[in-house]
Amino acid sequence: MTTPSTPLPPVAADVAAGALDLLPARLRKRVDGALAKVPGWPVEATPDGVRIGVDGETAVTLRVTGGIVARADDAVCDCLLAPACLHRAAVLSSAPLAEEAPGVTGLPEAPEAERHGAPGAAGPDEPAPESPAGPGPAPGTAPAPSPARAPAAGPTEAAGPTEATGSAQAAGPARATGPGSRPGAAVALSPAQVTAVAALRTAATAVLVTGVTGAGAVHRAELLHAAHSGRLAGLHLPAAAAVRIVRLLGEARSEDPSFRLSALSGELAELLDLLRSPADAVTPARRSYEPAKPLRLYGLFTEPVVTASGYAGATAYGCASDGTLYTVSDVAPGEPARALQAAGAPLPGGCALPLRAWGDGGGVMLTNPTLSPDGRIGGGSRVRSVKAAGARWHEPPLDALWQRRPADQLAGALDWLARSPETRTAGGDLLFLTGTVTSEGFRVTHGPLVRLLAPDERPELPYGENLRLIASRPGLRLRLIGRVVGDRPGGVQALAAAWEGHGGEPVRMDLGLRRLNRSHIPEPLPAAVGATEPGGLPAPPPALPMELDLLRRTVDRAVAGGRAVIAASADGELPRRLREVGLTTGARCARSLAETAADRRHDGLGRLLPADPDAFATAWLAAAVYTSAAARSLLPAAWSAPAPPAHVPSPR
Repeated sequence: MTTPSTPLPPVAADVAAGALDLLPARLRKRVDGALAKVPGWPVEATPDGVRIGVDGETAVTLRVTGGIVARADDAVCDCLLAPACLHRAAVLSSAPLAEEAPGVTGLPEAPEAERHGAPGAAGPDEPAPESPAGPGPAPGTAPAPSPARAPAAGPTEAAGPTEATGSAQAAGPARATGPGSRPGAAVALSPAQVTAVAALRTAATAVLVTGVTGAGAVHRAELLHAAHSGRLAGLHLPAAAAVRIVRLLGEARSEDPSFRLSALSGELAELLDLLRSPADAVTPARRSYEPAKPLRLYGLFTEPVVTASGYAGATAYGCASDGTLYTVSDVAPGEPARALQAAGAPLPGGCALPLRAWGDGGGVMLTNPTLSPDGRIGGGSRVRSVKAAGARWHEPPLDALWQRRPADQLAGALDWLARSPETRTAGGDLLFLTGTVTSEGFRVTHGPLVRLLAPDERPELPYGENLRLIASRPGLRLRLIGRVVGDRPGGVQALAAAWEGHGGEPVRMDLGLRRLNRSHIPEPLPAAVGATEPGGLPAPPPALPMELDLLRRTVDRAVAGGRAVIAASADGELPRRLREVGLTTGARCARSLAETAADRRHDGLGRLLPADPDAFATAWLAAAVYTSAAARSLLPAAWSAPAPPAHVPSPR
């Protein structure tokens, strides 16, 4: 059996797609059945990779270079049909997809092959690799379409997506202003780019029409092929989104417990939305890291990073005196346990201060740092770092992060999620909250009652265990750093927290790196059990209208089951309910989605015409963009609450 000690190595996307391309039609039909057998094939480590035993006479050997299976020649099967054999294709399709090469624009979560903390890793004129945290989408967070393309929403109704969801141009010359070009300069798509856009759109639409249940290995291979062509044509953002979709489809097919349907819905919406706008699809291949002036940074917290494709590490966040956030990361191929080890990696520039120590109240002075536009700090031979005094969360300049109203912070975080990845800045999705633990959840001061969620539920990381212990202490006052989750408006992912321990001693904890025990948190006072927060804030209203949530679930259900599921469940009930609560544009989106799903017209002779997949994809995208825009408009208002009459001291 494949065990945690001998996992399949990550495979380059073009290698995985090429393996299926070699199969004849009769074998392609059997790929999904073969995939189900792969977990039962024993995996043995070899000096340069792994060997997978299919049976007593057949084995597939994978050779690893730089932590991944990078070339088609690195995957060899010893059966007579190789390389056009089912064994090789099944193994390569079952292996996790390798992340994109470091520094590629459009992969903000792509792990780096080298560590930022390694001295001499890159000079100031050599861009350092990217980290998977910071400005990129957080694990499990569904991306939202760019605000330039997403419709605006008012306080009681979101504007219609009609102007943002017109039919996309699949072919023909197009001119656009690319993010990497001069402002106002026209960028004409080349024939290769036009072809790549059409291939990506066709493959993504096919996945949406069939749904997760029908998207097998062949659909994933076609999307990988389109992603590879898009990357070669310079369409890095949509190519990266396509690879993430393939990875999520693989998680769904393998029943991975970390899979979230809403994340797949968000990625599909992001990809289809990007393909409508050539300006956002044409991007430079790398983010540039430029020399910057000296930085004095105060550590905030450190977050473990674990990806589904076999990478792990840690990202530390720091704050400058003006409140700007920066990140330093150490991420490389490895098991989840590596995240805890990487937290001990030193900061770049020769300073012996580990990431975890810096994030836990440390300070550093950087000279000659290299910075990306989104706040990632790179390592280089000229970078120098010196340990400096840090600050506690209740001391300047960090204390200012907690002074903004929670509703204003949420509005900013939702706006950050709606931006295209290349325009996001470090820490834009973070929330800095003060509140009280109650038996119902976490009561935010000047805000609603929310549930504290674990960002990662892997047993190797202590998030869940720590949050259960905190929840058992009603009345505990917390300062919290959390992350907004666009599709779970009633919850916040808890990343780090601070409170007063025994004897008033301040305690600050990275919830994903260190396991709490009962000695870290004082027992609740008898009066605190069952008591309400000072000020007697009323119970919060529903975060979002139920009807809007039903539309969001319909969008997700379309991704899960495809067009056929929406056609079978189509009726006029949801549009009617949306109109009754004033969401008339949402009602039009729901009606259009149902009509395009059930539309099977006949020709003049009464013969059934093929369904129009592009019309269904356009209607689905309209509904997805609408729900995202409506949530960004309505959710901050739901977080607003009257201030308590009495001042409650903040925990340190």
